[in-house]
Amino acid sequence: MAAATVTRLHPDKDHELHHIHDSRIPVIGVGEGSWPSLVQHLQQLTDLSQETVQIRLKGTRKYGVAFEGWGRRGRDFIHHFTPQQVSYAYHLSADVMSELLQESTRARHIDAQVLNISSVDGGAHVEFEDRAPERYDLVFDARGFPGELDPDRHIHIPFIPTDTAVIRRGPAVVKAEQDVPVLEHTYTRAVARPHGWIFVIPLTVHTSYGYIFNREVSGLADVESDFDAFLQTDGVTEFEQRAVIPFPNFVHRQMYDGAVARIGNAAAFMEPLEATAIVSAQFQIGMVLQIRLNRPVENLEHDALVVNRFLVSNMLCYGLFVGWHYSCGSGYDSAFWRHARDAAWPQYRKAADPDVTGCGALHKFDAMIELLNQPVIKQADWSRMCAVPLTSYAQMSEGLGC
Repeated sequence: MAAATVTRLHPDKDHELHHIHDSRIPVIGVGEGSWPSLVQHLQQLTDLSQETVQIRLKGTRKYGVAFEGWGRRGRDFIHHFTPQQVSYAYHLSADVMSELLQESTRARHIDAQVLNISSVDGGAHVEFEDRAPERYDLVFDARGFPGELDPDRHIHIPFIPTDTAVIRRGPAVVKAEQDVPVLEHTYTRAVARPHGWIFVIPLTVHTSYGYIFNREVSGLADVESDFDAFLQTDGVTEFEQRAVIPFPNFVHRQMYDGAVARIGNAAAFMEPLEATAIVSAQFQIGMVLQIRLNRPVENLEHDALVVNRFLVSNMLCYGLFVGWHYSCGSGYDSAFWRHARDAAWPQYRKAADPDVTGCGALHKFDAMIELLNQPVIKQADWSRMCAVPLTSYAQMSEGLGC
């Protein structure tokens, strides 16, 4: 996505763009949900119609997230994109996403392992395995999660109570005709379970399933057993076991320094409950390029500080929104949900304190919750945002029984 966006936005066609990837790293097939902003973005990057993009991505139209068994009421509800039943995103196949974008990328593709990226005077220095180092004006670092969290470099998000995903694939549940986009309204299902929750993402070629849990609270064998029971109840008799993925919930304190821009899972990660991964990358790439390509170079040092502070705050706001989903528990009175509600979520004020994070995300989140508690919300506040709009907070508050 970064390479395709540089190709489209860079005004100087004489620049040299390198797209560096390691073909030994497989595509796992996660991150297959998105937000409505991706629909127009992919159309712009590829110059293809939305219908063609959807077909190429083997995708369906996602109109929101269907929550099953969440909150104090333990009932089902939908977090709709707005305008409701009009705005949609994609459920997309991660296997073909990069292929589609590569067609729109004017770059030299380098298959190599990157060992280190460092900022140097006037740019960035990249070291490779079995290849001479290179110097670049700007590097997008999309190498994924850090090996371990360092308090000096990362903001830990302990108020999100999950840290592991079991990924499976089953048969497609959506019927599709060849070369015809599926117009059916589909939703990502987020199903509360005793050990966490399960996502269900319907594509035209398969259905993605993931059990999200906390490995310190629940054993893998118990999770796998409950996963089997869920799939059996859902009528899925055959599936492919894809991966077991441990993950951190975190925000990097320095996403952008003027020469190196960390994006995607290298910049921040929150469990996939609200599909924040792709939209975060869109935001990070777009903001960095707009600043680099449209501002005088003498402003670079100051601009980098401002952009980094904004990105850190915005990513932490996503984290607070996701963690808040657990604050009212679920229909299950299990060890996981007691931990999520009573132990994990109460840590949010300490973990997001401005003195700890260096940003005002907590103040923005508090302001949104205060708005929700008012008997009448003034029209002037309807457009308020804390990473996501007030309409999302209102839908989730009502659905969870907050």
